Amino acid sequence: MSAPRIALADDQALVRAGLRALLEGQGISVALEADDGAALLEGLAATPVDVVLSDIRMPGMDGIAALQALRERGDGTPVLLLTTFDDSELLLRATEAGAQGFLLKDAAPEDLRDAVLRIAAGDTLLQPVSTGPVRARYRYHAADAPREPFSEREVAILRLMAGGYSNREIARSVFLAEGTVKNYVSTILEKLDTRDRTRAVLKAITLRVI
Repeated sequence: MSAPRIALADDQALVRAGLRALLEGQGISVALEADDGAALLEGLAATPVDVVLSDIRMPGMDGIAALQALRERGDGTPVLLLTTFDDSELLLRATEAGAQGFLLKDAAPEDLRDAVLRIAAGDTLLQPVSTGPVRARYRYHAADAPREPFSEREVAILRLMAGGYSNREIARSVFLAEGTVKNYVSTILEKLDTRDRTRAVLKAITLRVI
């Protein structure tokens, strides 16, 4: 895969300049800059990109509102949101709105590059979501409980899924064949009665599986 082109949104010019320098120093092209959500949406209409990297907190239209507007107009461009640990409620709203992942603002340069590449490749990065607020938001009834208990191996794979790892990366981590991991993931989704990995992870946190 060639280096992804990204759109960068942050209301602070110095932050944008720093992020641009970091990204371009690692071979990632910044095709569009915006200082709020409205400018981001306007720019994306004319300049398609592979990944949107946006701050959550911006005056005017913030990152979540921009994400919602993007999805409402049928644009599925992956969105990676910049956040801090105290943004738990915002992270939940962003996940529901269709964000592919979150990156902490104090992340190392190599983590920034890795996150952008993984989101561009179709992965999700949910790791900064705090488990407490997730459980508080998604109260469940007995009927929502897993259909069967989870094995220790399934819990380990669920935790790696929560970290945004692909089947191939999970396979390397737990020393299994990629096909075997794929089967485990299918079983996990079936036990949680979900159709995608993001909802599976959120439900697993809610049910205290992980």
